[in-house]
Amino acid sequence: PYATPIMTFSLILGTTITISSNHWVLAWTGLEINALAIIPLIAKSHHPRAVEAATKYFLTQAAASALVLFSSMTNAWVTGQWDITQMNHPTSCLLLTAAIAIKLGLVPFHFWFPEVLQGSPLMTALLLSTLMKFPPLTLLLLTSKSLDPALLTAMALASTAL
Repeated sequence: PYATPIMTFSLILGTTITISSNHWVLAWTGLEINALAIIPLIAKSHHPRAVEAATKYFLTQAAASALVLFSSMTNAWVTGQWDITQMNHPTSCLLLTAAIAIKLGLVPFHFWFPEVLQGSPLMTALLLSTLMKFPPLTLLLLTSKSLDPALLTAMALASTAL
């Protein structure tokens, strides 16, 4: 009976940490709290499709989180800055764009998202489609001056067209 409120609190906590952070490690921590809090909610029904959806979600989000951490570490190595708004290294910006696109389910990296939604309960799918998009969108907005606008526009238009 206490699992759902704890997972809901963890989702709110992870979202709040990511949205309010200025440091890459805190933002990554918030993203990880969110990912680990939603997985039990996806697999709650114990149906094979739900377990498959939870596994796909975990693997995809783990890869995207690793890319976020790697891009921030690369940027910190080159520039000496762990501040989110100081993404100056081009390779770091490209890796971060890919990581955020994976987390958001944008077009070149969107194949996991419909399959996870199909295996999730309705309320969890609603959370995945709304609340779980706020932290990556916040990171995208905080780093938007450093990211390639043509690439972001292309991904946005392709996602809209799809």
